[in-house]
Amino acid sequence: MENMQAVNSFDSAPVDFHNDPELAKFIHRFSQSEDDVARYQDGYRKLRSWAYGSLDLYKHELLHVLYPVFIHSFMDMVAKGHLQEVGYSESNFDKTFFKAFREDHELMHSCDLQKLEGVLSQSHLESKVNIKICQYSYDLLLQYLHKTQSTAMLGVINEHINFQANQLNQKEIHWGLLEDSLEERLEKAGGLLSDSEKTEEENEEGDVDETKKRSIEGGKQGSSTKKSTEVEQSILEDLRNRVQLSSVALPSVSFYTFLNTYNGLNCSSISHDGSLVAGGFSDLSLKVENDSSSSEQVLGPNGGKRSYTLFQGHSAPVYSTTFSPLGDFILSSSVDTTIRLWSTKLNANLVCYKGHNYPFSPVTRIWSMDRIQPLRIMAGHLSDVDCVQWHANCNYIATGSSDKTVRLWDVQSGECVRIFIGHRSMILSLAISPDGRYMASGDEDGMIMTWDLSSGRCITPLMGHTSCVWTLGFSCEGSLLASGSADCTIKLWDVTRSTKLPRNEEKSGANPNRLRSLKTLATKSTSVYSLQFSRRNLLFAAGVLSKNM
Repeated sequence: MENMQAVNSFDSAPVDFHNDPELAKFIHRFSQSEDDVARYQDGYRKLRSWAYGSLDLYKHELLHVLYPVFIHSFMDMVAKGHLQEVGYSESNFDKTFFKAFREDHELMHSCDLQKLEGVLSQSHLESKVNIKICQYSYDLLLQYLHKTQSTAMLGVINEHINFQANQLNQKEIHWGLLEDSLEERLEKAGGLLSDSEKTEEENEEGDVDETKKRSIEGGKQGSSTKKSTEVEQSILEDLRNRVQLSSVALPSVSFYTFLNTYNGLNCSSISHDGSLVAGGFSDLSLKVENDSSSSEQVLGPNGGKRSYTLFQGHSAPVYSTTFSPLGDFILSSSVDTTIRLWSTKLNANLVCYKGHNYPFSPVTRIWSMDRIQPLRIMAGHLSDVDCVQWHANCNYIATGSSDKTVRLWDVQSGECVRIFIGHRSMILSLAISPDGRYMASGDEDGMIMTWDLSSGRCITPLMGHTSCVWTLGFSCEGSLLASGSADCTIKLWDVTRSTKLPRNEEKSGANPNRLRSLKTLATKSTSVYSLQFSRRNLLFAAGVLSKNM
């Protein structure tokens, strides 16, 4: 696939582009045409329209071809002396090639485009561009170029682009949990549920022995070990008291309602134990409330009392908040393009992470808490990334976008290893099952889709919401999925039945979605912004009262 090939028709044999003398003469003759600029502009405009109108499954690959074609078309015209036509004539500003199409690539390649504006003499790019594309996308592109006789674009692609095979959704996914994860070790040590007090006591004695061993081995790290031990004991207690949920044993729900926000609440989040609730606001603030704050109010400005902790530092509205697993830290992201790390113990801002160039972007960045520069940059979405979710083993990260797709990225390599296509509107929420095998995604139209990460296949759509699905969450054992929506409801779904649906039932005409919807919990005109299952399988939810009652 390294050499470009021209296809005469859908069923004819391919012709080797580089070694066919007649085709070479044909391209050369057109390249000497006096109307070079018109051919480049017309060819690129038609290629652009065709790529945007292609099937969703292949559109993301075909659109990636546009940028190198745009750049090399521009460079070819400059090399042939068409400086006025490509972008340097004020009188012809609206008709120039560079000015006409640069906006398509401004978001992802603004720095490169600024440099290209300074090109005023014959120049060229030395190396070819490598683009990964699946065989079918490659064939579609060739067929289009040949049928439309786009010789200018054909020449640019053949001379400047190398296509490399990309097996769509074929790379193996290691979806299993990490062997040394805390929960895995605690489960092996004591089990999740005890059948009797005797078994509980035996397990506790075993845990105490293990704790003593770790303390001796820790030596000088005694205080750190003690803190770690306390955390493990707390988690173990939660695991032992976990309620096993199923289609006949639904969770208890605790709902937090934001009042008097005056349409200023943009997002909310809940700590894993439900003790802390945070809200991001349009007035640039982050507010965190403790569930016991009614008895422990804080002094606000002018000597008044308030029942929350106010965090200020952002210079634009806050649109996302997330608690750390233990609730001692909280992250907030803002339209000011920064992410801030706050301590809920010190009530202070610890770090400000900078790296994004735009408040909304198709690029995803990964940071480590102890570094101010991003470790990885994932680029591939065609529009804004609206939601992000870590895989259970932290080897992968899922991103949902306004381009109606979900992508799964390998954190180590930064490569996209899965693309999930099927939604018809922007994706607003994601959740990955505790065992790492399945994913759920919710969109603006109220549709929820469940996916098998290993195969990339959609298991089943879950229909029932009538508005945006803002939040999703799996129960701790993965048997139930909870969804929260702008339609002021929480829905509980039986995902065990969804993921184990027999093939013959899948292919039958019957629609089993009604059977999978276990219960709908209606709020009092409160849009549901966030959901969180605790380790004990209690469901916490939060939202804002959308109208006066």
